[in-house]
Amino acid sequence: MTAISPLTSIHKKGLFGDHQKKDETDLLQISEVKDLAIVQLVQYKKTQIELKNIKVDNLEFPKESSTVATNKETRILWSSPRTWLIISYKKNIIEEINKNCTADNFAVTDISHSRAVIKIKGINAREVLKKGCPLNINEIKKNYCAGTVFNGITIIIDCFDDRPDTFNLLTLRSFGESFYHHITDASLEFGYIGE
Repeated sequence: MTAISPLTSIHKKGLFGDHQKKDETDLLQISEVKDLAIVQLVQYKKTQIELKNIKVDNLEFPKESSTVATNKETRILWSSPRTWLIISYKKNIIEEINKNCTADNFAVTDISHSRAVIKIKGINAREVLKKGCPLNINEIKKNYCAGTVFNGITIIIDCFDDRPDTFNLLTLRSFGESFYHHITDASLEFGYIGE
């Protein structure tokens, strides 16, 4: 069985929008992020285990709102109290999560194939997000995450970097195409490279 990414039929590569006479380094870069393991982890209220004793991919769970713990292959996003999203390129991350986060203490749900992930990078990435998102985008820093909406579509913003601005934007797979069209449409005035 072969997995089909949510944006396979619509993501286009090339130059789009107002890109004429602009240096390519000034253009936005938009791509689909594929082959990720995405796991929602919820700690039960009655559990006796302490989070400081548990790690996934050698990362501790973030305990503060909207923070991200990260290394080269894995990111753990604080989602809500006792709830995290673990996003990883590691193929065996789910086995590691199940080993370290036992079923009597945590609910582990693999949501990898139910999400579309769009990466937007560049000096105008914040301006694109401002067009459809009610958050104060200027306050978002590196390794910050937040749940919000973009033109009515529920998304999660994961800020990878702020030099240049780089965001992974997660939404439900069923909204992937609409969300992609909103993001690319909002990017046309700046010009973008579809990668």
